[in-house]
Amino acid sequence: MNEQGIKTIDSMVTNLDGHLFKEGNHFKLYDKMGAHLMLVDGQPGVHFAVWAPNAKKVSVIGNFNNWDRNSHPLSLRQDSSGIWEGFIPGLARGEVYKYYIASNYDFYQIEKQDPFAFYNEVAPSFGSIVWDLDYAWQDDGWMKHRHKNNSLDAPMSIYEMHIGSWKRVVEEKNRPLTYRELAISLPEYLHEMGYTHVEFLPVMEYPFYGSWGYQTLGYFSPTSRFGTPQDFMYLVDCLHQKGIGVFLDWVPSHFPTDGHGLVYFDGTHLFEHADPRKGYHPDWKSSIYNYGRNEVRAFLISSAMFWMDKFHVDGLRVDAVASMLYLDYSRKDGFIPNQYGGRENIEAIYFLRKLNEVIYGNFPDTQMFAEESTAWGGVSRPTDVGGLGFGMKWNMGWMHDTLVYMSKDPIYRKYHHNDLTFSFLYAYSENFLLSLSHDEVTHGKGALAGKMPGDQWQKLANLRLLLGYMFAHPGKKLHFMGAEFAQWAEWSHEQSIEWHLLKYAPHLGIHKWVKDLNHFYRSQPALYERDFSPDGFEFIDFSDYQNSIISFIRKSADQQSLILAVCNFTPQTWKNYCIGVSEGGIWEEVLNSDATVYGGSNQGNGGGVEALAKPLHGKPYSLSLTIPPLGILFFKKNVELPKEIPEDKSIDKELPAA
Repeated sequence: MNEQGIKTIDSMVTNLDGHLFKEGNHFKLYDKMGAHLMLVDGQPGVHFAVWAPNAKKVSVIGNFNNWDRNSHPLSLRQDSSGIWEGFIPGLARGEVYKYYIASNYDFYQIEKQDPFAFYNEVAPSFGSIVWDLDYAWQDDGWMKHRHKNNSLDAPMSIYEMHIGSWKRVVEEKNRPLTYRELAISLPEYLHEMGYTHVEFLPVMEYPFYGSWGYQTLGYFSPTSRFGTPQDFMYLVDCLHQKGIGVFLDWVPSHFPTDGHGLVYFDGTHLFEHADPRKGYHPDWKSSIYNYGRNEVRAFLISSAMFWMDKFHVDGLRVDAVASMLYLDYSRKDGFIPNQYGGRENIEAIYFLRKLNEVIYGNFPDTQMFAEESTAWGGVSRPTDVGGLGFGMKWNMGWMHDTLVYMSKDPIYRKYHHNDLTFSFLYAYSENFLLSLSHDEVTHGKGALAGKMPGDQWQKLANLRLLLGYMFAHPGKKLHFMGAEFAQWAEWSHEQSIEWHLLKYAPHLGIHKWVKDLNHFYRSQPALYERDFSPDGFEFIDFSDYQNSIISFIRKSADQQSLILAVCNFTPQTWKNYCIGVSEGGIWEEVLNSDATVYGGSNQGNGGGVEALAKPLHGKPYSLSLTIPPLGILFFKKNVELPKEIPEDKSIDKELPAA
């Protein structure tokens, strides 16, 4: 031990750790770096380790030494890893600390937050806090079987939410709920509503609340705004015990330039590219990681591993993947091409592939999602066949085209039929998740209900139709909080979503529709087992653009259960509208968005329709239907044994005059 009370030990960070870190293959850096409570020679204290290869001095400062930059210096390891470390006896859980770093370059010196801290002060304070991750998990039942709940052939209806604005306590200065308070109400709500998973906007510590967490600095700490790491563990635990999976948004694409963070960490561009054409993001005014640096890749992959390992999360949605893949992303003033002269970011591609290989190699019962908005091929294909290795990709094309179509007055929709049907042409090119996310209800875009045309009744009917169509369409499902009861106002992170609307019957109707949709969806293998295979889907008729009606079949894996979806995107009620089907007998009308209980006009088919032995649409039978205005119908048929097809195979499509 030196005169400042620092003891260097060999048992925490080893030479092997340093070697793996330098070559970019250490993926549990959180077990070694940062602040760790431990005993050394019988003395309790804290071991600190931080990466600062271009520093000439690194010390730990805090209340315990009156923030004296000279009191507790760390020692630079002699393995060329650039890691500084040391053990300070007597420190305990809850101690606030920072790193003082003096660089070898330009007399640069600064106080930094610990990049590997498990807990941090509430912003705008930025001190790190010595903490442990001890917790007695009670979610064994979920963890044992979660491979079934997170698999590609499982139902997946995700409730995307922002923790700070889901519900607020108005009586207490409009404060947000804590993690522990959320654990009381959120799991029960999601379970009752039939959601399978929740996806939180980033919970990793971030300095600016208005960034919603997308300007991340604490890649190993849940934000302290709502409680401790154990409090967040408790929330995840309670969700799992209620049968709800937990996904987190995760941002490895960029980080904010706050001086106490990662930027210019040791007086050099350590985490970010030095050249602003690769290291600065013009849209978000933030820094971009240097994916070509081994240690940076290890840092980011360790962060992804951390949330799976220590917090039991079921998957990560990787934000802004497109900005990582293209060197010219949002760069109108030129960019640095790759070594072959192209615009693809080869280093980022390598990182993403490695990330997914490591995560699925260690946690094969989880999922990795890509928010990728371009036509990049193979995002959700395995890396050994040239893909990026994600489990699923957000279907941004479906979202954009569908919302463009739905925003049109129904009288004009027939001229935009392709916007509605185009997604079916590429539905199986990736493992798609259909998203109606937070991005679609902010920055002046308005709420989903507000995007719909017509009077209030038509707006809500359109919203029911949109949500029903999403559940019928191939792909997993996600929508942002507030859509389940037709929030009118654009989402604001400073206040609760509009729970008071549930006092009104039209909004209660939407709420019940979403609840029934979720439970129906989960009960019907035809709607989820073959989301990513064309043998689970069959066109009936997409050609009736004049009347804006489409119909299609979803099939279970054994082909024995059929769900027919019929969508009418006009306010016209159609009588005796004929749809071809492959099976005779009764087709049960199992869900109707126009039912009175949902706020509709109660146009329908009395619970079922018997198929006529008259061929149509290339099928041997047909159904004569009443199709409600701005409505979607779901019919179910269990396939019976083969039967003789009637000889009379002539029928004209019966359509009422437009």
